[in-house]
Amino acid sequence: MSTLPEISDAEWTVMQVLWERSPQTAAEVVDALDGHAAWAPATIKTLLGRLIRKGALTYTEDGNRYCYRPAVDRAACIRRAGRSFLDRVFAGDPMPALEHFVRSEPLSDDQIEALRRLLDERREGGTR
Repeated sequence: MSTLPEISDAEWTVMQVLWERSPQTAAEVVDALDGHAAWAPATIKTLLGRLIRKGALTYTEDGNRYCYRPAVDRAACIRRAGRSFLDRVFAGDPMPALEHFVRSEPLSDDQIEALRRLLDERREGGTR
């Protein structure tokens, strides 16, 4: 798919399940979300239908069941959502966003060290 669909917060929840393991039937998605989201099975099936119409999911028929799988790359959707968030909340500037999260979220020593390594890689011309 050349353009990524707009995925709502509720649809992200369903996509996360399918990105973790695919293909899955609607019943398996409902079971995976049991206790996580207080949605009726019909709500989840509605979300699956929306995601198909948007091109975010595909399905195959297996007897009288549909087996769903992502049609969009998780990393690409995360990049798009991250860029959208950065543009909306921080006027596209990553520095205030980074500062906000580093100052306001608890970080373990291991996470701080991983962040240092990532910044060092970036300074040395690593991946963008």
